[in-house]
Order: sequence, then structure tokens, then C-alpha cells
Amino acid sequence: MSDTIKNNRHPRERNGGTSPEEYDLLITGGTIFDGSANPGVAGDVAIKRDMIVKIGKHIDRNTARKVIDAAGYVVTPGFIDPHSHTDFELLVNPKAESKIRQGVTTEIGGNCGFSLFPPSNVNRSYLKKKYDIAMDWENVTEFFDLLARRGIALNYGSLIGHSDLRGSVMGAADRPPTSKELDKMKVLLEEHLEAGVFGLSSGLIYTPGCFAHINELIELCRVVAIHNGVYSTHMRDEGDNILEAVEEAIAIAKESKVSLQISHLKMAYPRNWPKVHAILSRISEVEKENVKILADRYPYVATSTLLSVFIPPWVKQGTTEEYLERMKDPSIRRQVYDYIRKQEERIGSWDKIRISSILTEGNKRFIGKSILETAIALGKDPASLIINLLIEEEDQVQMINFSLNEDNFKQIIAHPLVVIGSDGWALSPYGALAGGKPHPRSYGTFPRMLGRYVREEKIMTLGLAIQKMTSITANKFGLKWRGWLREGFFADIVIFDPERIIDRATWEEPHQYPEGIHYVIVNGKVVIDQGNHTGLLPGRVLKKEIPLTFVY
Repeated sequence: MSDTIKNNRHPRERNGGTSPEEYDLLITGGTIFDGSANPGVAGDVAIKRDMIVKIGKHIDRNTARKVIDAAGYVVTPGFIDPHSHTDFELLVNPKAESKIRQGVTTEIGGNCGFSLFPPSNVNRSYLKKKYDIAMDWENVTEFFDLLARRGIALNYGSLIGHSDLRGSVMGAADRPPTSKELDKMKVLLEEHLEAGVFGLSSGLIYTPGCFAHINELIELCRVVAIHNGVYSTHMRDEGDNILEAVEEAIAIAKESKVSLQISHLKMAYPRNWPKVHAILSRISEVEKENVKILADRYPYVATSTLLSVFIPPWVKQGTTEEYLERMKDPSIRRQVYDYIRKQEERIGSWDKIRISSILTEGNKRFIGKSILETAIALGKDPASLIINLLIEEEDQVQMINFSLNEDNFKQIIAHPLVVIGSDGWALSPYGALAGGKPHPRSYGTFPRMLGRYVREEKIMTLGLAIQKMTSITANKFGLKWRGWLREGFFADIVIFDPERIIDRATWEEPHQYPEGIHYVIVNGKVVIDQGNHTGLLPGRVLKKEIPLTFVY
């Protein structure tokens, strides 16, 4: 069973030291990449309970209860995913199959403005209808405790979503908060930070987060900064107005002194691809001005989100029922129709938008098909199809949008202030989490980076790629004693074959595990053993360390 742990307790305090004569697990003969960008070195790693207690050469095999022969393999810190949407999935399947099998031992959920706390009626209804999960927790502490009691395969921390925070105070209203409402948001935010969330995330293209003005975000981020947390933002625009969106994110960080994480940094649609140089230069500039800034990105040329992003935000005020009913009004429907038609100019063609998930059985035949293909099959134009689908599916339609550029990705990920993040979920190819044709990033992000881009295309060294998957992210989020292979650190470890590691998930068949990852160890326990899940659930709910405040 997993347990909840504050990051500010060193593992040695709990283990009471260790005897060098006996180890629980010894990894021998591998090439060790410690989390720095340095080349790997030959060596052995000895583990006692949940802790790395010795790293060296030729450690006596007879001193260990279990030995893993890692000859020919690479031994690295467990990969840390800073941009995950995993939360209730750990209740559906705590084995976290699609993440743990790609080497992820720690992930940060609650991104893009969405979290399961504060609880909302929308989330309650969705979880009950689709997964038969009773959302019976009332706050983040109860949710964390539930995960800890049930057990999880990997370590899990979370941000609080701005959309859920705002929605809990003022619903989906398109207006600034009153001073009392803003104060209430601040109080709720502080309560969650004190309960251990790692910061605040925003999704400024989604309702109700899109209704927030910059001053609201600055005020909330001041609270986050006081608690030494992170502000992770899905910016207000990733297309035509991306330069302005980047400046807004930077302005929030400068004014509030918060540590900024730009989520899934990308430029959508061909006319915006050339903006990559200006954006990366700007990130470098502000970092030199002492703004704490980092970005993450996944190694694919398509995005994935809700189909409803093609609906004008003002239509989506209020409850889901009110918004969908609004679209049935002929005068509003005409405005929505015209708005969607204008999106086609940016997209180029609706064959670039693919349906990945749908709620009802009647429309599931369209999963994996493009909007254009589906519209032709039904004899409808694409704009009308989108409106009708959202109404029929109660807004629960996911899409994949082929709008990105391969060269852009390579430039972005090579930047020293960009790390690897999946923007995915902990899924599985069986059971309730096997539905639809989701973006393959949930299964393949980390192995794809190491196999395709490091081994095959050699866009960076293996050491640098591992650093972008481990220590940089650990340092950003304050994950103490994780993200490095060092004595005295938690034993979160990945062992893989550098000549075979590769993703197997595709757009057509996304529910496929990667190859080449032989062992994954979480808190000293082997969860993936020679490519097979052991069923162990040694992960922990991680909580942000709260800085001490002294009053004189």
C-alpha cells in the first residue's frame, strides 16, 4: 500500500540508517546516468528499503537479497512527468499501466486548470456516468488520503486547477470576481497549498478559466509564490496570438514573483510556426532577468483537447446544460456556426481534426475518423456536425488536431529551459481506461524521445535527454531526494536497453506499450520486472514542502 509523505522528510530519518552488509536490491553492471547531462559511467546501485544507499563499482552480489543484472542497459532516475492529467484514473486502475511502463515514476497532475478539487457537480456527474466512481471526497486532503489508502504504482503530486477554483466560487461567469469572491479564491487556494498541492494551473482557453483577466491571475499567483509553488499555464492562445499569450504569462510571473511553467509549448497552424525563434529567445531573456521559467513539451506533431474549443467562449457560460441548450437557439446557433466556419481558415481542412473519444455508444463508430470524414458520412457540413455532436454527447468529445511542426518540436526541446512532459493520462489497453483512440503520448512520450529523437535522429545526447526527464523537473517542483541517482535519495529507477527503447503507440492503435524498458523501480520496489507489471503499488502521494514563516 502506498502512503502519503511530505517531501521535507529525508528517507534516512525513516529507515534509521542501513547496514552496508545487506541490501534489499542490487543493480549491477549497468551504465549509470545520474540525472545530470553527463555521460554515463559503469557502476552498481544498492538499495535498502526505499533508498539508494550505495553507488559504486563491483559491489558484492552476495550482500543483496535480489540482484538485477543490468549489463548492456542504462540505469537512470525514474522519469518525472510535470504535465499529466492523471487523477481519477488512479482510482479506476492504480497500476498506472501506460505511465509506469514508459518509465514514469512520478507525475504531477491537475494541469491546464483542471483538478478534482475543489469538487464540482460537473466532475461528480461525469465520473459517475462514465466510470461509476462516487466522488465522495470533499477536499484535496480526502482525495489524497483515498489514493494513499488504495495504493498506487507511481508517485503522484498535483496542482490545483484555476478553472475548478474559480468555478467553485463564482461558477462559469464571464466577469471579473468581486473583491469578496477573489478573497474567497485566495483562501481556498491557500488551504490547498497548505494541504500539499504543488501550485496552481490555468487553462486559459477553457471555461471558466478563459474569463479571468490578468489581474485575477496575478493576485492568485502572489499566494502561490508565498508558498514557493509553481504556476503552470496552458496559455490563452497557442496560435495567432501566441506572442501576446507568452507575454501575459511572463507578466504574471514578474508581478507575482511566482515560478512559471509554460505547458506544452507549441505553435499551432503553419502561419504561426515561424514564431518559434521569437518565443524561445524571449524565454531565454526573461530567465536572465531572474524570472523562474521553464516549459514542457511532448514529442508529437498533433495536439489533443476538447472539441468544444471551437465554440465561442461566451456561449459556454453557466452550466453544461445551459450552454448546450443555448446552442439550440436558432439565432445563437447561427453565430456559433459562423464562428466555427472561421476556424477552418486556421485549420486548413477538417480532415486534420480527428475524433478520439465520445461518450455515447451511438456515435462511437466515428472514433478515429476525421471531422471531414464523419461529416461526409452523415451528409452534413463540418460546422453543423460539430454543434450536433457536442449537443448529443453532452460536450464530452475529445479530438486530435494535426497542427504542429516537426522542426519546431526539435528546436523547442533543444532549448535548455524546456523539459519533457506528456500531457497525457495513466491509461491501460484493458478495462475502463481502454476506450477510444487517445493521443499516443499517454503511452509513448518518454520512450519516443529516447528512441526516435536521441538514438535515431541524435538531436541531443542521452545524458541531456535524461536530465530533461528527471533532475530539472524535480528541482522545478521541489521534489526533494528524487530526480537523481545519488546515495541518500529515494530509489526511483528505470533500467532500459538504449538500443531497443522505442514507443509503439500509434494514431490508429494508441493503446500499445513501448519496448525496451525492462525494469521500473518505485521507492525501492520493482513494479516492472523484465517488462511485466508485478502488481505492486509502492507509489506515494507527494506533498509540497511548506516554507516556514517567522513573525518577529
